[in-house]
Formats: sequence, structure tokens, C-alpha cells
Amino acid sequence: MFDRNGPLRITATVAIATSMVAGCSSMSGDSEDEKLRQMVTGTTSAPSTLDPAAAWDGSWELYKNVYQTLLSFPSSSSSPEPDAAKRCGFTDSASRVYRCTLRDGLKFSNGNALDSRAVKHSIDRVMTIKAKSGPLGLMGSLDRVEAPDKRTVVFHLKKSDATFPFILATPATAIVDPESYPAKKLRKGNKIVGSGPYTLKSYSKGKKAELSRYEGYHGPAKPKNDVVTIEYFQDSAKMVKALKEKKIDVAYRGLTPGQVSGFQKAQANGNQEIELTELLGSEISYLVFNPKDRMAGNPAVRKAIAELIDRKALVRNVYNRTTDPLYSMVPGGITGHTSAFYDRYGEPSKDQARKTLSEAGIDKKVPLTLWYTTDRYGDTTGETFAELKRQLNKSGLFDVTVKGRPWSQFVEGYSKGKYPVFGRGWFPDFPDADNYVAPFVGKNNALATPYDNAQITDELLPQSRKESNRATASKKFTTAQKIIAKDARLLPLWQGRVYVASLKDVAGVEWVMDPSTLPRLWELHMKSSW
Repeated sequence: MFDRNGPLRITATVAIATSMVAGCSSMSGDSEDEKLRQMVTGTTSAPSTLDPAAAWDGSWELYKNVYQTLLSFPSSSSSPEPDAAKRCGFTDSASRVYRCTLRDGLKFSNGNALDSRAVKHSIDRVMTIKAKSGPLGLMGSLDRVEAPDKRTVVFHLKKSDATFPFILATPATAIVDPESYPAKKLRKGNKIVGSGPYTLKSYSKGKKAELSRYEGYHGPAKPKNDVVTIEYFQDSAKMVKALKEKKIDVAYRGLTPGQVSGFQKAQANGNQEIELTELLGSEISYLVFNPKDRMAGNPAVRKAIAELIDRKALVRNVYNRTTDPLYSMVPGGITGHTSAFYDRYGEPSKDQARKTLSEAGIDKKVPLTLWYTTDRYGDTTGETFAELKRQLNKSGLFDVTVKGRPWSQFVEGYSKGKYPVFGRGWFPDFPDADNYVAPFVGKNNALATPYDNAQITDELLPQSRKESNRATASKKFTTAQKIIAKDARLLPLWQGRVYVASLKDVAGVEWVMDPSTLPRLWELHMKSSW
């Protein structure tokens, strides 16, 4: 997905328990029945809209907690399991017909019944409205949706796609009330009608969302708090200040490497007021090479760069080791991950890069401009490209220039093929190797930079999508990653981590992020309140 979580820098989740003023979990002096388990959270990733048909971005963080989907990811697995559905499964061996049966008694927060008609309506409107910023791109394999009775939904796919259940577990398929969300246009206003663990009690765009536990919710989540307030911050410095002053309970997304290192040092020095928990992340950062550019289109140039880039130095010098070197487009923790680039190119070697260029008839410094966006992935992006420039120029084989542009200009530039090499980030829609390969290959890929490889697009991906057993499908992705490394059209740099910083009395932090690293706010609670 395109930058679902806004700035793709070191992702952090901070859970903080506060005094009553900030929304603590118990109210001294109140009767037991009047006590509310409250949490206050903070994030730098505010929703762009409250309508799921219009968002394929950080808005999903809120949607996860107020809307329901047919499937969701459990705490202990990256395989989707029933949520609003009682059961789901393919009814054919080709993975082209998927049937779900809904739970009994599902209702939206306004009292309307959540039935198969609502599910069909919710997905049909995404495909009808075709919002520019919406998740239509995830519906590519879907042909039509049927609702033969009130509790049955049948999805007919255009082609085999065993990843379809993963899509049904994303907020792209959030179920909305047909009476509240028009079939052909987006819903306006600051209200939400959902059926998730929480209802949206109040909302101030870009500032605050107040959630209240929905008593009518029927699903696998077991909320451990009653009220959650989400504070939206413009920058991480203010968020960290609020954490240290105990004005918020949880802050996720947006901590810089320096701030993460600061928390780590404080813990090492015996300061236990704020605890830092590290979770496996799934976001990646990578370079894209334009095949139409005179230099970047030369395989020898790309391979020489792959032989020179020192990822270990990059994560050490720029990210204070709060990210990990990445040698494949499929990151660690995802079934099918390999180290294809390391296997092919090994440790950084100036001699090998010089040999690669020389054999291609290149005996002079290669002039090359690397482009990045200045306002999308955080302050460390500029530092990243300065480090890449330093490494390549130090070899004496390249003459690299680095240029940055604001996001809107940056997108326009690479979409028109103006950049020889540019940097991008990716946060997956769902935890499957397919979502780290398929979006970047083919003529019309997510990067607006054609990458034609028939073996990947016409053989490996279609074959993998027939495999409902994703572990079996991983063999196809191992081959695909070897091809990507050989072509060097994409160059993975680092894999992010997720850090959860919380006050010492907060529990549930280890479960707060699902396998797609969307926050499950219902897991947070005070140790004394549960």
C-alpha cells in the first residue's frame, strides 16, 4: 500500500496510563460500578477520511477499532480467521469462489442489522465510487459479490487468488451500514456507523478521536478497556513530551530513531517510568530504477550499486540500529522471506563493482541522480540519501547527486519517468509475500515504473495464488526474489521495527499490534484494572 502509515520512519507505539485528568483507568473515590477503564493514546498518523471507501492510508488505524471485517488477524497468527463471519472458505479447488457465513445477531451501532446485504453494499460501493484515494486497487481479482440469503456472502473472483481472504481481513473491506453510507458517493461528516469493538463518540479532524466500547459488538476481540482517546500530533516531539508528562496513555507511529534510542538509554540507566517494547515490523524501504534512463537502465550500473551499498552502515549511521538491513523485497517474519540480494552480491565490494562496470565497458565515473520525497517518510529520509551518496561516491565509481521534492511533486516526477533512481517505502496491506512482490511488477504497477518479467507476472504469481497453503506458495516467491535480485530493478534497503513505549503500569502492549501492524486498542489496560 502507498504509505498507509504516513511517514515511513521508525514506527512506534506508546501506551501510557495517566491520571484522571488524562483519562486513567480507575477513578479514586467513585463507586466500583462507576469506574471506567480508560486509555489515552497518541499518534502522528491522523485519518484522512472516516469513510473506508475513500482511504488506503493511515486511516486504517482508526477503522481497525470501529469497523468490522469478515475476517481479521488473531494475536497468534498471520493467517486470517473469522470476525464478523462465523466461517469462510473457498468452495472450489481453483480458489475462485469464496463463501462466508455471518455470525448471528450482528448489528451496527445505530441498531440496524448487519447482514449479507450490508457486506455486499460495502464492497460494491468501493468498486462503484472508485475514489482516487480509496482501496479499489486491492479489488483487482474480484468479479462480483452475491448475497443469496441474509447470512451468506459469496465472492466470485476473475482468477485464482488464494490471498483474497487476507484482503477481507483489511479495513479496505470494512462493513458499513447501507442506510448511512450511500452506494454511489462518499459519506460526509464526522460520524461513523460501524460494528467494531468501539463506537466513535466524538471526532475533531487532525486533533482527537474519542472511542467508547460498543456493547453490541459480536466478534473475537475481548476489550480490556471501556474508553480510548486518540490524540493526533503534528510532530513526534510534542507526542514524546505528552508521554513524559503523562498526558496521554499510548502514542504510536512517528517516533524518530533518536527518540527510540533515548528511551532505550533511559531504560539501561535504570529509569523504569517508560518501558520500551520491540515488536517485529513489516515496513520496508527500497530504491527503484527507471529502465528508460540511460544509466539506471543499464543492468551493470544497477548491479554495481547492489555490490556497493552497505546496508549495515546505513542502519547504523542513520537509524541508530533501530531498523534492520534488508536483502529481499519480502521482509523477515513473512513466510517466503529470503536473503536473495546477499546471496547474489555478498558483502559490499568496490573491487567487484569496478569489475562489473568494466566488463560492461564503463571505465569512467557514472553520473547519477537519486531522488527522494522531503515530506513523506520523515526526517531520516534525507539522511538516508546523503549516506547512499557518500557510499557510492566514496567508491570512486559514481558521481551521485541527491535531490528531494515535496510528495506531490515527487509523485508527479516519478510517474512521468523523470527520475533515474528514486526511493520509496512500503507498508503491506496484509502479511503475505504476494503483497511485497505483486504491486511492484508488471506494466502498470504501483510505482508507475514498468517492470516486465513474464516469469514472475505470468507464471509465479498466478501459480502462487492457487495455493491456499501459503507456506507451499512460498516456494514461488523464493524464485521470484532470486529473479528480482538478478534484475536489480528494485533494491531493498532496510526493514523497520515496531517500538511500543509505555508507562510501567500499562499492560497488553505486546498484543497491541496485529500482523499488519494496525493497532488493536482494546488490548491496552492498566495492570491494576484487569
